[in-house]
Amino acid sequence: MLKQFRNYFLTGLIVLLPLIVTSYVIITLFVVIDGTFSPLLEVIFGREVYGLGSILTFIIILGVGVIAKNVLGKKLINFGEGLLTRIPLVRNIYFTIRQIINAFFSQEKTSFRSVVLIEYPRKGLYQVGFLTCEGMGEVQDKTDNDILNVFVPTTPNPTSGMLVLISKEEVIYLDMTVEEGLKLIVSGGTLVPER
Repeated sequence: MLKQFRNYFLTGLIVLLPLIVTSYVIITLFVVIDGTFSPLLEVIFGREVYGLGSILTFIIILGVGVIAKNVLGKKLINFGEGLLTRIPLVRNIYFTIRQIINAFFSQEKTSFRSVVLIEYPRKGLYQVGFLTCEGMGEVQDKTDNDILNVFVPTTPNPTSGMLVLISKEEVIYLDMTVEEGLKLIVSGGTLVPER
């Protein structure tokens, strides 16, 4: 009974945590922008204006999106990221968050082709992995078997892990989508997709 209660609690926490973090970031953004521009708007309009922080936040996010989509914006982003790579702690946090967001929201085709199961690190133990491509180049040339490149992520951070080069015959293809596979990894196995 206690174990089931704990599992329900952890599942609820995993489901709510992204929503809570997203809400916190958006609310903090609204408060910061509203607090920054509120004195200026009060001077311009002669009184306090409520709700303008939300509108300004929306306009700023939209403006950053427009700028990021053009050539100059991409150069500015690359320059800013170049600066961030020089700050040790900030670099790790920023790029980890960016990789996670890119994995979930990327409009381009994902680099993960399908979810697979491999026996690793020994027979009888299975790991969920993502097929990235079929073996090519020197590795394929120097082996007799058809080799697949499988990325095996760590839990709960799917941006780290290891590359396993494995024979095609040893790979079990799963029916779950890449998104379902990522949820399975991030949740530590508590969010198992239905069959």
